[in-house]
Amino acid sequence: MSRPAPTLAVRVERWPIAGSFTISRGAKTEAVVVVAELSDGSHHGRGECVPYARYGETVERVAAAIEAMADPIANGLDRERLQTAMAAGAARNALDCAFWDLAARQEGCRVHELLGLAPPHAVTTAYTISLASPDAMAQAAAKATDRALLKVKLGGAQDPACIDAVRRAAPRAELIVDANEAWTPDDLARNLATCAQAGVTLVEQPLPAGRDDALAQIARPLPICADESVHASASLSSLVGKYDAVNIKLDKTGGLTEALAMAGEAERLGFTLMIGCMVATSLSMAPAMLVAQRARVIDLDGALLLARDRPDGLVYDGSRIHPSTPALWG
Repeated sequence: MSRPAPTLAVRVERWPIAGSFTISRGAKTEAVVVVAELSDGSHHGRGECVPYARYGETVERVAAAIEAMADPIANGLDRERLQTAMAAGAARNALDCAFWDLAARQEGCRVHELLGLAPPHAVTTAYTISLASPDAMAQAAAKATDRALLKVKLGGAQDPACIDAVRRAAPRAELIVDANEAWTPDDLARNLATCAQAGVTLVEQPLPAGRDDALAQIARPLPICADESVHASASLSSLVGKYDAVNIKLDKTGGLTEALAMAGEAERLGFTLMIGCMVATSLSMAPAMLVAQRARVIDLDGALLLARDRPDGLVYDGSRIHPSTPALWG
């Protein structure tokens, strides 16, 4: 017996951040997410996305793009056809993850079973130290010194002092750095050398996307990971020779479906995998946990940065993050 086509509901939610979250492009005090919910009358599936201005997305346009799919979905558009009906990005991510969640509930199983994957296990996630003065970053790192992996936001004139301060404050933690496109070819070598001296194990997106050719011309003293320069599978081939790793984010790939395909293609091309997130609730992190199972670096602390998470959120045990329960997603 065929099931009725699902109906679609869309809502915008605002979740306060604990303090503020600061990167080279600015600071914010709340996470604004868009939630898509699909219902067949008996089962409900949810997906969450974070519109990102860096890619020309706004909350209003993303919500409208999702709402515009209501009629196609009512007329039979499914998850497979969604991949070509919408471009990669936040809007498709929310719908793609909602389709996976709904399918699992309809079948009475988990999403990893639908995919033929082993049950996900707990993984170690990074914890983000926001960009600030060296003293303020040292204080934040000292409070998180027991965490296994710290992600340090850089992108200012005091970057060398900031990374040195964080290293002194958290001498045992593994450090990765995210410059968010804020370095230039002129300061690239100096900043990379400083990071290498501090024992940093990975630097994300040091140069602006589209102006990162210098990465292919220098000896890289530590692995460099593409973030803003990489989106979905089609963008991978142009990064060979410039980057050593790629940061997969479901809001960039347009959902779990493409994220898993991209992970396979990235591995084929020899890239190390990182799985990342925006600042959002556990509903955004839960699907990414399936990609995290094959990633070398995991940065899914978005819900940890909130003043509060949604009910039935992911369990964070220090730096360990546990897979979702069916009450949340999948």
